[in-house]
Amino acid sequence: MSQLYDCRDAFAQALEEAARNDPRIVVVINDSLGSSKLKGFKAAFPQRLVNVGIAEQNMVGVAAGLANGGKVPFVSGASPFLTARALEQIKVDLAYSQANVKLCGMSSGLAYGELGPTHHSIEDLAWTRAIANLTVVVPADPLETAQAVHEAARLSGPFFLRISRMPVPQVHPADYRFRLGKASWLRQGSDITLIATGVMVARALEAAALLANDGIEAAVINMATIRPLDREAVVEAARRSGAIVTVEEHTIYGGLGGAVAEAVVTTYPVPMRILGVPGVFAPTGSPEYLLEHFGLTPAGIRAAALELLKARAEQ
Repeated sequence: MSQLYDCRDAFAQALEEAARNDPRIVVVINDSLGSSKLKGFKAAFPQRLVNVGIAEQNMVGVAAGLANGGKVPFVSGASPFLTARALEQIKVDLAYSQANVKLCGMSSGLAYGELGPTHHSIEDLAWTRAIANLTVVVPADPLETAQAVHEAARLSGPFFLRISRMPVPQVHPADYRFRLGKASWLRQGSDITLIATGVMVARALEAAALLANDGIEAAVINMATIRPLDREAVVEAARRSGAIVTVEEHTIYGGLGGAVAEAVVTTYPVPMRILGVPGVFAPTGSPEYLLEHFGLTPAGIRAAALELLKARAEQ
């Protein structure tokens, strides 16, 4: 098995590097020092970390004030609470004002599996993607996570970075360079395209390998930037393969699949399947159990691809 990584480690290391180069960078948390892996940041920059306690709305408001004062706040907390409880503050205090605040939603998706639906963050992409001016990025591995942190620090404006605690392998080569708004093609194929984001990218690659054993060549795209979406890559995928399966650790409503579908139906319509959580609250169980439950596994992705190709052939 390939070595697995916790992308929160890459996040914390990159944030410390960015803070050494930019004294404006500060961190605002909600008693999430350990879960955000920011103990090293606190030790290095004790005067640049603000803990507001369990008060997400206040956390975003404080960050907006710091940004208005010339700071570059990184707000870090569990994604279900950061995005849901503070959604109005994210919309009004950050996006409407185009405040230079970076939201870091930790342990997103189904990563808090055993803690139940209250801790599952499977709507955060739909919520944040709907808000104007807000950039939304979901890294797939530690290399992309680190580069996305530096990109967030470099760019001015509100930014949402979704980071899981589920271990993932490195899916990009060492010379990979993250480009905001640009998808990365990880595998070429002309029969079908798998478009995935976050922790599902590695599983999409495994599914493509299974499909190759079936004699089907599947392209795999890592769509790290959900907003602004790389519509050119979507159109190119539709044109090359004529069929698309999207894969996300998120509800099927309003996330990656919704964004890709909007691009497909308005540019180059082809048959699609959207894999994710099908509009229900997930049961309680380990993250791996929940991914298996919803078919978000290499075997499940393979099955969805085969069903789509069969349906297309019967049309």
